[in-house]
Amino acid sequence: MSSKEVAQQHEDRLNSGSGTSKMGAWLWHRAKPYTPPWLLTGGLFVAGAGANSLWSGSPWAGVGLTLSSVGLTAATWWAGQSTGPQRRLHSAITVAAGSGWLTAAALSGPLAGPLPDLYLMGGTVAALSWNIRQIMRANGSESSGSDSDKGLLEKVGLARTKLKNVQVEPNRVTVPYELPAGELTNDDVAKSLPRLASALDVPTTALRVQHDPDSARKGQIVIVPEDMLKTPTVWPGPFAPGQSIAVPLRIGVYDDGSDLVLPVLDAIHVLIMGMTGSGKTEGALDVMFELLTRKDVVVWLSDAAKAGQDFQPLLPAMDWAALDTPSAGAMVAAIQAVIPARTAWLRDHGYRAWEPAAAESQTDPAHSCKTSGACDCPGIQFLIAWMEEAAKLLRELGEDVFTGIAQEARSAGVALYLSMQRASGYQLSTDTRASLPAAMCFGVRGDDASFALPEEVLDAGANPAAWGNKRKGYVYLVSAGVDEDLYANPARTFWTGPSGEYEKAAAWVVDTFAQVRPALDAVTSGAAEAVAGPAFTGRAVRAGAPLPAASPVLTEEQESARAMADLVDEEDAGLDASAELAPVEQDVALPPAKPSPEEARELLDDLVTMLASVGPGTVAVRDLKPYLEQIGRDRSWVSKEMKRLAEEGRLAPTGQDGVYRLMPALAAA
Repeated sequence: MSSKEVAQQHEDRLNSGSGTSKMGAWLWHRAKPYTPPWLLTGGLFVAGAGANSLWSGSPWAGVGLTLSSVGLTAATWWAGQSTGPQRRLHSAITVAAGSGWLTAAALSGPLAGPLPDLYLMGGTVAALSWNIRQIMRANGSESSGSDSDKGLLEKVGLARTKLKNVQVEPNRVTVPYELPAGELTNDDVAKSLPRLASALDVPTTALRVQHDPDSARKGQIVIVPEDMLKTPTVWPGPFAPGQSIAVPLRIGVYDDGSDLVLPVLDAIHVLIMGMTGSGKTEGALDVMFELLTRKDVVVWLSDAAKAGQDFQPLLPAMDWAALDTPSAGAMVAAIQAVIPARTAWLRDHGYRAWEPAAAESQTDPAHSCKTSGACDCPGIQFLIAWMEEAAKLLRELGEDVFTGIAQEARSAGVALYLSMQRASGYQLSTDTRASLPAAMCFGVRGDDASFALPEEVLDAGANPAAWGNKRKGYVYLVSAGVDEDLYANPARTFWTGPSGEYEKAAAWVVDTFAQVRPALDAVTSGAAEAVAGPAFTGRAVRAGAPLPAASPVLTEEQESARAMADLVDEEDAGLDASAELAPVEQDVALPPAKPSPEEARELLDDLVTMLASVGPGTVAVRDLKPYLEQIGRDRSWVSKEMKRLAEEGRLAPTGQDGVYRLMPALAAA
């Protein structure tokens, strides 16, 4: 009960029955609520006199009254468990003093020895102490909520916890706490949050705990009783148009109304996770809208699962969009190739890691590849490699591919963004997950969040499983450069609008900032082209042009003829295959029927390079079946040789048995 309600109840008792205007009646009604302690004190004297007339001089009565006095005091202490410690102690002392005086008066008489003085002084003090307590409670001086607070904390397992200066803000209550030394720790507070949410009748996501980093028993509990994120916030436009990627991206709002920002350079690599319908794609669009308005960042998008369906209006603004598995494989190989090239450029120009100055023309002698002054070399842009629905690529290429990229790309100015519905140990190894230091976790099922969010964030109250797909766009962001106290705070990404409005906003971003977005630098472009070839050089046409017309359906004979025609060299195209061959001279030496082991290995290398260059950057043992006769070896020999190439580092195994990825060294051979 609040102090205001207590005061009103007290006032009602004062005014009840006061129907006369006489001063005496008014005074009586004002004094009436304070009379019970005095009436009990007077009744105690009468009870002592009556008991003395019955049991004066009886030793058995003395024993019985003493035991009764002790039992009544103990019962009072036990009954006061649900009250505050002050009321409990006050009641027990009053009962002990009163029952003790009654026992002495019953045996010796109420007027014997010091009993009259003790009665007058002790009874007056006891009655007045209760009157004072009553007055303080009525005036609100005594915290009427303290008893209930203590009872609440005891119910949730936090008994004897001290609550300090409570800060009340609009839709936010911050309660600093101090746990009893040696009895409870901050971990106990985290474990009690679900029970505390139940006691307060709020959702579990409305509570979070912020531990004091300098203490194991101090911190504060934050209560946000009303969900202010129910109504989505429409994308307000770019946060820092035309500025560097070093300025964080504004992608939504926290539940206290502050901006949800993603510091790209601090975050480095990001894992984005959320089940279907959780708003993960909407959050990705918010990030893309911001990236495509900055002056020193280039975006590569891989989306083999949906062929860029969700990003279609933004594709013309991206430097490279790989929308099928072969193109995605080529992009991954290109990323592996550009990392050492970019790292070497940064090293030669005196950069320990990418920074905004690296994207500008190098006019500073401190960042020159020459010893005689500024080199004026063109800069290199920051590169975002976005892998949408990355689970498909992980299955196709093997998750070890991304482990190496994530571990090596940081200093090269390359950021890896892996977006997937459900991350688990079956898809990402511990090494790969550790290489993705930042995470955006939307609604998930069960305990899936444990793979995206650190344990301490979950202990602090983060619970994306409570949203599932019922709170679209709700997200937790964990990243370097973000206040750790915000890790467990729910946020919601911006809404880019319904169908039609989103396309308009995307077209505006593509057109308005076309002159702001940089062209890909020559260092990155050269390394990517050397590995990906046509998959890279034709990227701009595929991103901006309409989808190609469907190819005509060919019969099996036509397909076979077309395949044979592709194998004919241009210089032999004019030959008549049906013409009679010239007679062979008797003394012409025929080639050996079977190549030597060295020749077979060289032929295998050439075939592997050729097949990988026209495909997704991968080659399988089964792809070499048509060439077994030419090699002069069987399938088992080819399989062993490809394993040997993998052991030598010239091929890299993928997640599929017998499928290998071409490494740059072999491609250049």
